[in-house]
Amino acid sequence: MNESAPSAGPLAGLKVVELGQLIAGPFATKTLADFGAEVIKIEPPGAGDPLRQWRLLHKGTSVWWQVQSRNKQSVVLDLRQADDRSIVRRLIDEADIVVENFKPGTLEGWGLSYEELSATNPGLLMLRISGYGQSGPYRDRPGFGVVAEAMGGLRHLTAEPGRVPVRVGVSIGDTLASLHGVIGLLMALHHRSRTVSDEAPKGRGQVVDVALYEAVFNCMESLLPEYSAFGVVREPAGSSLPGIAPSNVYACRDGHVLVAGNGDSIFRRLMTAIGRDDLAQDPQLAGNTGRVARVAEIDAAIGDFTARRSVAEVLEALTAAQVPAGRIYTAKDIAEDPHYRARGMIERVTTADGLTLEVPGIVPRLSLTPGRIASAAPTLGQHTQAVLAVLGVKRDATT
Repeated sequence: MNESAPSAGPLAGLKVVELGQLIAGPFATKTLADFGAEVIKIEPPGAGDPLRQWRLLHKGTSVWWQVQSRNKQSVVLDLRQADDRSIVRRLIDEADIVVENFKPGTLEGWGLSYEELSATNPGLLMLRISGYGQSGPYRDRPGFGVVAEAMGGLRHLTAEPGRVPVRVGVSIGDTLASLHGVIGLLMALHHRSRTVSDEAPKGRGQVVDVALYEAVFNCMESLLPEYSAFGVVREPAGSSLPGIAPSNVYACRDGHVLVAGNGDSIFRRLMTAIGRDDLAQDPQLAGNTGRVARVAEIDAAIGDFTARRSVAEVLEALTAAQVPAGRIYTAKDIAEDPHYRARGMIERVTTADGLTLEVPGIVPRLSLTPGRIASAAPTLGQHTQAVLAVLGVKRDATT
């Protein structure tokens, strides 16, 4: 494909070697691949990436795999074997980016440290995602996303008051780390392009060090400054938004709606829409501070309105009043929603085993150089022979 063509994607021409598995590293490379980067995924012989077997399977392969590994090439090499590591070194010598999410020290033990790799490829960028980062007293502890969510402060807040904290429902710690990693790589690429010289033809490479817990912590808003300034430890608040009112989930006759009426003018429109002009005109409720002080009264008024109506009726009334509100979507709601489809957020692919599958579309949307699903997720070792042939190496697909 002509790499100058818009359909090639803004990252066309970048070569990425993925050494990670499961979620954090592979989600980062998925994002790069969606926008045109060539991603060579190194998988161990036998079962390959464990994600191939996670959650619901179709003919032995996870349907999640079809999202996480689209647009990638699968090459089977055993990083525990010296000969295979030498092949990986040759692939990395030609790469722009390496992404890995092993425990710190693992690559160093294999002779694949950044120092060793950059000695022969000075422009190399390496994204390293781990539980606690590449330094510090916890660096050698095993770390998964759920543990990072706890350490980062998120898990303490995801609960009803007085009840056991619960999981968000998806691997949010891994995903946040992946996205921070992609941001770091794009910044590092920009720096590399500005440091091109005769001595550094590709520019200067560097390491992007992302800790799972730090990616979560970076999204924790006012959590730390409130403790620093006032000694306040933010506590679980269930479905409400502490310190900002009204913003909550309210019961209807046939389900629930989320209402975010916390802007000053929005609050007035909301109160008028639910027949509470008295609250709309109350000067004590004109600003957020006053509303927070009387949040129980406001929630009760909204709840009384919603409890006597269906979700559809509530949404119709609040949409007409220009009040942000929405239903609590399930997978079925998403699949049937016309806005998702109008925005291209649901795409259809055919897997290697013949399953026609709907998968999430490409995020973000770029006007001139949009991403695309150019190829389905690979079978194990599907590209081993073709990729290694370029290096003059002959190898069976999965051994």
